[in-house]
Amino acid sequence: MNRIVFEIAKRRGDEMRLSRLGLSEAALLSRLAGRRVALVGNARSLAEKAQGAEIDAADIVIRLNTAPMPDPASHGTRTDWLAMSIPVPQEAIAARAPELLLWMTPKRKRLPWRVVQAPGFALLPAIRAAALRDELGARPTTGMLAIDLLARSDLASARLHGFDFFASKSLSGGRGAADVPHDFAAERDRVAALIAADPRFSLA
Repeated sequence: MNRIVFEIAKRRGDEMRLSRLGLSEAALLSRLAGRRVALVGNARSLAEKAQGAEIDAADIVIRLNTAPMPDPASHGTRTDWLAMSIPVPQEAIAARAPELLLWMTPKRKRLPWRVVQAPGFALLPAIRAAALRDELGARPTTGMLAIDLLARSDLASARLHGFDFFASKSLSGGRGAADVPHDFAAERDRVAALIAADPRFSLA
């Protein structure tokens, strides 16, 4: 797909054409099979913990959006996959050096051409966000979309770091829960139910 076709497709919301970009969801799920995953959220409270070594010991480390990493002791050093719902600046992507970029949000108009052109790129199907939005009654966060993707895979384990569902706000901004279009209580309850039902998942 060339740049002109891409720009037309994303402005029209042509999901069928856009779905041909990068890795398929099946390929993503295949890469997760049998792997131990550390999913690192952006809660400020993670900076007060010493989970960096545990994060870096995972087979795959997934971070979210701008992926703030204030200290290796708390956050580790690796970023294998970067899951995004915003156009992360290229310098931030270069600093993290992920092998795979995942565009999570169904907001296709925000998807940059430079991200699509990355050697490793995957587009989460828009139906995944729509289903979660119906279930939660609000737009799902990038973290919730990532958790849902992991839950549909055959991974060995998933450890969630830096998820306190906005109790300590986010390292990536100063907004409060009332300033964002998410239902953190609903997401907290959904994750609690997942952990209770699926022994592969745990909250650090």
